[in-house]
Amino acid sequence: MSGEASALDLAAKRLERAVALLEQKLARPAANGEDLFAQDRDKLAAELDAARAREKALEEAGAQASAALGRAITEIRAALGDSEAGKD
Repeated sequence: MSGEASALDLAAKRLERAVALLEQKLARPAANGEDLFAQDRDKLAAELDAARAREKALEEAGAQASAALGRAITEIRAALGDSEAGKD
């Protein structure tokens, strides 16, 4: 049992040391004066802005494609002599 207990004690001490090192790292400001959470927040905000810009570009492309399809349908109906061509 003493072998298991000493192994467990060593593991607990290693865990405590790792937690203490992590706490120190989180407490220290980053090299540029910002904490790690602020850096992550800034990165996520930039990624969100980029995603919103892509979304807007896709919406605009979709609207342009829809308008082009509408014009093409009207032209095809007109070419086929459809009496409904001018009513869309």
